Amino acid sequence: MYCIRILLWLLLLGASVSAPLCAETAEQLYARFAASPVAGTCLDVLIDLEASPGFSVDTTERGVELRYRMAFNNIAEGWSWQPGTDPQVADYYRFKYLPLQSVAEERGEYQAEDKIGVAQRMSVSWRYDYFLAFDNLYDFFPRSFDDDAGFAVILDKRAPVSPGLRARVCLQEPVTSESTTFWKATHSKPVDFTLKKRYLIGKLQALYFFDLDNGQELAVLSARSAKCLICTK
Repeated sequence: MYCIRILLWLLLLGASVSAPLCAETAEQLYARFAASPVAGTCLDVLIDLEASPGFSVDTTERGVELRYRMAFNNIAEGWSWQPGTDPQVADYYRFKYLPLQSVAEERGEYQAEDKIGVAQRMSVSWRYDYFLAFDNLYDFFPRSFDDDAGFAVILDKRAPVSPGLRARVCLQEPVTSESTTFWKATHSKPVDFTLKKRYLIGKLQALYFFDLDNGQELAVLSARSAKCLICTK
């Protein structure tokens, strides 16, 4: 839905539309770059704000604040660890994430006996969670221990009814990564559940806040203006 709205307003404005932005979902992008990992490719991806509890829209004395909190968006994969890091100067988890998409699959069922003497039907469920992983969070705001630390913009206009957020990223080695976690079905929870976390990895270039209802761009945060904690447009 988000992608369709973006496509319509970009075409209305006469702008060129890149395939990665609208023709491909995060699932499709991951498949493409997993098969052909081309570092240096730059593209736009849509952030899933419905899966972002740290995002908020608040009216303050300065105006309408859009804030995306990043204090807990750490990637706890082995390739993100920095053992021996001094917590006063750097983060243990080097890479941060923004959610892109979740895809659920039901893969049938089978009969099993987890509780002795009680046969029951066990279902098989898979979920694929897609993320944007990046290691240059502090190109956008100073490192802080504040739980509210994150991407923030102040608008001098009323709050958007349907805020949207997209990110521009330039992919870097290894471009993609994947992890798998499995939970075996039990008598009390008869579901075999497999979770795959899949990451597109790169340097975050910019964030674009916009209104999904009319396509209006609200504000831009750029890595090139790292000292600009609050930018307005």
